[in-house]
Amino acid sequence: MKAIITDNTHPILAAKLQQAGVDTLVSTDLSYDELLALMPTCDALVVRSKITIDRHFIDHIGPRCRVIGRVGAGMETIDVDYAESRGIRCVNSPEGNRDAVGEHATALLLALFNKIATANYEVRQGLWRREANRGLEVKGKTVGIIGFGNMGAAFAQRLQGFECDVVAYDKYLPAHTRANFQRLSHVRQVTLEELQAQADILSLHVPLTDDTRYMVDASFLDAFAKPLYVINTARGAVVKTRDLAAKMQQGKVLGAALDVNEYENMSKDGLDLDTLPADFRYLLDSPRTLLTPHVGGWTVESKYKLAAFLADKILAVLKPVE
Repeated sequence: MKAIITDNTHPILAAKLQQAGVDTLVSTDLSYDELLALMPTCDALVVRSKITIDRHFIDHIGPRCRVIGRVGAGMETIDVDYAESRGIRCVNSPEGNRDAVGEHATALLLALFNKIATANYEVRQGLWRREANRGLEVKGKTVGIIGFGNMGAAFAQRLQGFECDVVAYDKYLPAHTRANFQRLSHVRQVTLEELQAQADILSLHVPLTDDTRYMVDASFLDAFAKPLYVINTARGAVVKTRDLAAKMQQGKVLGAALDVNEYENMSKDGLDLDTLPADFRYLLDSPRTLLTPHVGGWTVESKYKLAAFLADKILAVLKPVE
């Protein structure tokens, strides 16, 4: 059996496949067409974000491929339904970076409430503005989590010691999500309307799908009973930037911490500041925002775990002879 790994990942992924008898090619510079030309001899494919596995790719993938693996959680670059309708299993490894995302979301919340980025910058400029940097406490606030799978539950688990109320809403409730609600007794499962009525803080932990694209728009934010803080460690296009900026200017959104944004290109590093719209420039310039470069799940430990979990799932599909 043969596998191709097309993106940078921890060497444990290739090592585990090779140890199980799978001839593994690691090539991170393949184009769409170059990869497609190799697929007729491939039993397993591992991708990240550089190449989109669309219907055309799947139609020409050849008869051997049995599994496509995604390093990480998001599957939006793979046409999963179509691939699986053609008998190709699609697997990912959200277990690998859920701890990293949970910790990063917690860090964003604390940094936002305590104005840490602004205070750090000011002290380095010789400014000592204590009153201007007076913070807020998480204790007593209500944190609303949308999406209660691996990431949402990991964030909720880390909130246990803060003496805050945690409510969560999940539209689909697969088995592992139901198990998360049972395991984390301090979290109250609520409807979306109940969450919007109660939350002081909104934290997003949903995949990017047709249902969630631009889910957080002006009307969605207006449905919250109180002014709120927004944390997004999911996908940038879940939030409509134009509406978020408008609601910040109106005072409906008090602050935002964004590890992702709709203008990022996950196949490239950097943002083209010259072409960004005015709405995003407002977020760049606002002292009430925190921005990080999609590193919520990006730790030394998660790099290993993402690869190791994925290797095990691929091997479970291939069931190679040892």
